[in-house]
Amino acid sequence: MKCLIDAQLPKDLARLLKSWSIDAIHTSDLPAGNRTTDKEICVLSTLEQRIVITKDADFTQSHH
Repeated sequence: MKCLIDAQLPKDLARLLKSWSIDAIHTSDLPAGNRTTDKEICVLSTLEQRIVITKDADFTQSHH
């Protein structure tokens, strides 16, 4: 399983998932960091087949 943790959630969540042998990255680890747009997150998650973990209520509207 591969995950991408969105900016509203703590980076420690990615660390916890990694400790469980889950391939997890946080948006702060991306080149644009926490300024990465929802669209860029959607593209990256599709390309890398990552599950996006977010609490951004309108995120699903940006993923078509």
